[in-house]
Amino acid sequence: MSDFIYELTPGSAPTIVLLHGTGGDENDLLPIGRIIAPGATLLGVRGKVLEHGSPRFFRRLSEGVFDLDDLRFRTNELADFLVKQPGPLIALGFSNGANIAAAMLLLRPEVLSAAILLRAMVPLVPDSPPNLGGKCVFLASGIRDPIVPPENSERLAAMLREYGADVTVKRMNAGHELTREEIEQAQQWLYDRPPGLSF
Repeated sequence: MSDFIYELTPGSAPTIVLLHGTGGDENDLLPIGRIIAPGATLLGVRGKVLEHGSPRFFRRLSEGVFDLDDLRFRTNELADFLVKQPGPLIALGFSNGANIAAAMLLLRPEVLSAAILLRAMVPLVPDSPPNLGGKCVFLASGIRDPIVPPENSERLAAMLREYGADVTVKRMNAGHELTREEIEQAQQWLYDRPPGLSF
């Protein structure tokens, strides 16, 4: 099927694709997935790249500086795996996982119906503008985040909107860590989505 390591918890549609941050694994976001989308199918995927032994979804050259060739390759590799899964697919990504989910929206928009991006930044600028009409995105940033500057998250939101996505932005009084408040807001956001995405 794929040489991705993954954890599948069967449930109803949609399928929530759980994409961990650096050093995480396929189980990291399962508890958050159960809160945000109780009863949904949960698919946790482990990134293939190792950085000093810590799993990631793509290489970086330094903090906030991505290896764009590897990012494009890994995004397409993950997209080819996910497109075989029953849909609709909603990405739930944190940090590095949120960045590859954002890259997938920009490079392979046909794969995801929606995305919950927690602590995401602009991963790359696509060579040609994708059509994100009908895509819904929840983007939460931390105003004290030392890794992802809030203005970078704002640029990502503006880029996704420019390409047609319906983007909801939440600015949390937090750093790079997640808060219970934003998880609950993401849950409410998902319940408010059009039929086929909510349940």
